[in-house]
Amino acid sequence: MVEHEGRQVPIRYRAAYGGRGSGKSHAFAQALVIRGANRTTRALCCREIQKSLKSSVKRLLSDKIRSTGLSHLYSETETEIRGPRDTLFLFEGLRSNPDSVKSMEGLDLAWVEEANTVSQRSLDLLIPTVRKPGSEIWFTWNPKNSTDPVDAMLRGAFQPPGTLIERVNFDDNPFFPEVLRADMEFDLRRDPDKYAHVWLGEYLRNSEARVFKNWKAEEFETPPDAVFYLGADWGFSVDPTVLVRCFVRDRTLFVDREVHAVGCEIDHTPAFFAGNDTAQPPRWENTRGYEGIPGALRWIIRADSARPETISYMQRRGFRIEPATKGPGSVEEGVEFLKSYDIVVHPRCKHTIDELTLYSYKTDPLTENVLPVLQDKKNHVIDALRYSIEKLRINSRSQSMFDLVRQEAETARVAEAVHNAIATAADARSPVPSGPTYAAGSVEAMKAALGG
Repeated sequence: MVEHEGRQVPIRYRAAYGGRGSGKSHAFAQALVIRGANRTTRALCCREIQKSLKSSVKRLLSDKIRSTGLSHLYSETETEIRGPRDTLFLFEGLRSNPDSVKSMEGLDLAWVEEANTVSQRSLDLLIPTVRKPGSEIWFTWNPKNSTDPVDAMLRGAFQPPGTLIERVNFDDNPFFPEVLRADMEFDLRRDPDKYAHVWLGEYLRNSEARVFKNWKAEEFETPPDAVFYLGADWGFSVDPTVLVRCFVRDRTLFVDREVHAVGCEIDHTPAFFAGNDTAQPPRWENTRGYEGIPGALRWIIRADSARPETISYMQRRGFRIEPATKGPGSVEEGVEFLKSYDIVVHPRCKHTIDELTLYSYKTDPLTENVLPVLQDKKNHVIDALRYSIEKLRINSRSQSMFDLVRQEAETARVAEAVHNAIATAADARSPVPSGPTYAAGSVEAMKAALGG
């Protein structure tokens, strides 16, 4: 049962989408094999185009039958798999054999693999075909475009009743193979847009829309004399609570630590940030065994000012937290300041990596032109990172203004000296003293600017 509009309804659609190496197809195949061994299951395993059984999931199901030790319960022919109590697995292409699909009766389940390639016509054919009471339709796919019919149906603004959908990626798979890990890490270093699409299951997108192109994921050692900058973003509902730590060397910003969790209650936040409290008596308990970030109690944390009650709560427990300054243009200024650095992220900071990869400008849906407007999503770590170096940004801006004022003052001083030298020479009816020569126009312009 799943909730729909405030009431519990039976599951009709089970769906898993995400990137390569997540194990979603293997998980669904195993679930189907076990279900078929325990109760009568007449299942259609389909995809949009199936040129032969070699392109179907038949081989995967056969492997799962063997690996689960259920070979004695199943038998195979060239075109189907049979199990106990009239369990039957059939394999068809939705576009290749629409009449065959339409004529199927008594289906308990249909599993649509590579569902991102399925047309609206095929969905309209399949859904009413699987009409037995209690029947289900399963979908697995790697997303490509938000306009693909399966995405519009299951990930759009309005989901059909009885939808259970999960996003799964390689980091959800405990059996993620090392050979794929090497490919994933190569794509992460070389092509963040490809990494986002292939490994994180993000939609294909215009690479020009990506905000950050000035970063890389790379292991490094944090120097013992590093000056740390910490930033926090408070979670609410499905938004995560985030703390991130970084330091700066020349024009390189190093991100070496992060904590990130959805549903972190305020009572658990001190431990989430700093781990165990060594004060006596302890100011908080760490019942969940959080490790926290080293130094979170000692270094200043700049945090989202929208939650002053949370800031006050953390301050009363010894944290040096200051509210970040918000105002018109603060987000854009902060993002541009981050873009002025070369950013190096330690591989253990996976949420920072994900957000730097995915954070984008909006695009015009009609023209696909990139708009000068930041998307307000996938930005919780980015926000924390902005807050962490806010003082650097403000000081940098103040320093630049100071340098400009000093430069202008120096220019005025030199101009005044030249003006005085010209006036003295004219009064003495002598040539301009030896030194740099000035065009007449330049001298007159300088004198006019000085009121001479």
